[in-house]
Amino acid sequence: MPWIQRFITLPPMRRGFHLITRRIEAALPELGSLESGLLHVFVQHTSASLTLNENADPDVRVDLEMAMNTIVSEDFPYIHTLEGPDDMPAHVKASLLGAAVSAPVSQGRLALGVWQGIYLCEHRDHASSRRLVLTLQGE
Repeated sequence: MPWIQRFITLPPMRRGFHLITRRIEAALPELGSLESGLLHVFVQHTSASLTLNENADPDVRVDLEMAMNTIVSEDFPYIHTLEGPDDMPAHVKASLLGAAVSAPVSQGRLALGVWQGIYLCEHRDHASSRRLVLTLQGE
């Protein structure tokens, strides 16, 4: 199978951790035809990030947001403040978590662990839509 690449735009989301696994799967119907492969997901923004984590208990999303806000405080004396007090902390959080995740594909499905899901981590209070690049390869 040739490489497949799709761009999807997620609507604006509130600050926090948002499970997006199903949106990604819906954008790639070709997943079902692969015996094995690899999916790479990249967010084209510097104030949002991606991560793989617990997908069952919604409290995990709340705790992840609280932990990131504790680790990266808005009270730090940032120099880059033109876009508001949440902007530079958002860049730091995005650098800590990263702009991409990869997941294996096996027997037509993402081979995630039972309790794993892909999250968009929105670090801005008033974010815009977010664009993802999905790149799939397999056979």
